[in-house]
Amino acid sequence: MTSSSPTEKVSDKARGSKSSSLTNLSDEKAPVKVDSRKVSTDDLVDEEPTPFRWSDWIFRRKGGPRDANAISTRRSVYDDPVLAKHYWPKDSYENTHRFDPDARWTYAEERKLVRKIDWKVMLWAAISFSALNLDRGNLSQANTDNFLPDLKMTTNDFNLGNSIFRLAFLSAELPSQIVSKRLGPDVWIPIQMCGWSILTMGQFWLSGRTSFLVCRALLGFMQGGFIPDLILYMSYFYTKNELPLRLSLFWISMHVCTILGSFIAFGVLRMRGVLGREGWRWLFLVEGGITLLIGIATFFKMPPGPTQTRTWFRPKGWFTEREEVIAVSRILRDDPTKCDMHNREALTIRKLWRALCDYDLWPLYIIGLLFGIPAAPPAQYLTLSLRNLGFNTFETNLLTIPSSVATIITMWLIAVVSETVHDRAFVSMTEDIWCLPFLIALRLLPNSPNPWIFYGLATALLSYPYTHPIQVGWCSRNAGGVASRTVNASLYNMFVQASGIISSNIYRKDDAPMYRRGNSWLIGVCAFNCFILYPGVKAYYIWRNRSRDQIWDAMTSEQKSEYLATTKDRGNRRLDFRFAH
Repeated sequence: MTSSSPTEKVSDKARGSKSSSLTNLSDEKAPVKVDSRKVSTDDLVDEEPTPFRWSDWIFRRKGGPRDANAISTRRSVYDDPVLAKHYWPKDSYENTHRFDPDARWTYAEERKLVRKIDWKVMLWAAISFSALNLDRGNLSQANTDNFLPDLKMTTNDFNLGNSIFRLAFLSAELPSQIVSKRLGPDVWIPIQMCGWSILTMGQFWLSGRTSFLVCRALLGFMQGGFIPDLILYMSYFYTKNELPLRLSLFWISMHVCTILGSFIAFGVLRMRGVLGREGWRWLFLVEGGITLLIGIATFFKMPPGPTQTRTWFRPKGWFTEREEVIAVSRILRDDPTKCDMHNREALTIRKLWRALCDYDLWPLYIIGLLFGIPAAPPAQYLTLSLRNLGFNTFETNLLTIPSSVATIITMWLIAVVSETVHDRAFVSMTEDIWCLPFLIALRLLPNSPNPWIFYGLATALLSYPYTHPIQVGWCSRNAGGVASRTVNASLYNMFVQASGIISSNIYRKDDAPMYRRGNSWLIGVCAFNCFILYPGVKAYYIWRNRSRDQIWDAMTSEQKSEYLATTKDRGNRRLDFRFAH
């Protein structure tokens, strides 16, 4: 350090860029007032969102003004003259040239930018995710068209196929993330989409049990890692408080896709007999073709990052210089760890090992393993159960729609609640609390239940508030750093896929048709999640934060600066990091 203050040094570096000074930008029409207040690192790590407002759900600032022309720049560590230098972006970070710690912007400017990001980034991410779920969900629809009898398979073969798919899916998670971090998610994601779409279309030629199992393995391997890749990509554009609600919309698109898929299946399955082929074969061919077109389009719809949207087929890009400054500066003010790696920088073995050994995220992995088990078998077997109760192929496909619509509503509401009350653990527990009474009711049904009573209970059960998006955002927030976020998102999703393997083997042929033994297991797991797992994880993170507070709060500003300058701790291992719970 020279004799000049860190703030002066940071500002001089920022002004070296043509776009750094807010009043000198080419598209600036009037000077914007600069908020010169300084903040401490305590303000940074303890910051909480404001209560939710339907009229302004994107921006949650504690005590924030409603005036659209007021400054919305969030206070951050970059305003601290002692600590700012320790958080400055690496020279290799692709957005360094647009970062300006002196930049100030208004609520109106930020709203306009975030809306543009929503339309440009999130919308296509949701479409891409829908393509994944269209190809993942068509097996259930194929079951309504005598898929298993046509291939001379049993429900146990069906369970084995689902287990192999999930095993291949989770096996591909880490390798996919390593490739994605090297090539960039904007390149790897469309490659994955085109690959699994071709495999989906190839299921038109399935001939029996062996070809079915091979296709399930290949599909799982191609689709593995897609979800963490897409979440990492979205984190380049959104703050930590914006991402969970976007992830909820992300998973809402999955259920919208389920509804659309039911209507597609309703029409395509009527093609049974065309060219002497079964309807489910045409279903795989048609839906695989749709997702292949989406995959090809994705090559042109995903820029590498907010300052890399200009290319030969998009010469003007998506954002102005000013918008790029705001986009980068607000993201780094929210989370300075996002600038510790280039978006084409490969993961090293050391970084990979460090992320694997991050025991503070292991509680979330356990949640990932167990939270989805109670609802998964009833959802997986819904179409088969309805067929066994006497509903025909087309009735069954249409009867799956109400629970999908209800889940869209409850998922969005629970995400809003989570951000409003600033809680992850207890809000996420709501999914299992919802499922418990309906699982008990299904367990107590007679051997030959009224079909509509069974359908009503199953639909109510599957209308649960899906909390997976909250937990994905929770894991991302607690990872702290691009490298750890990349790996830990994959590890979390691997445990979620392992949960799917367990779920696929709970309902067995010798327990059909009411699966009383299986439902008893589901009730036990659900009760454990509600009364032990989630409260225990919350208690753990509260304890970890209090332990760090005792050390960090006792340090002077100079001691904190010395710690940040000399520590070898990274990401969530640092004393200034606090875990969300």
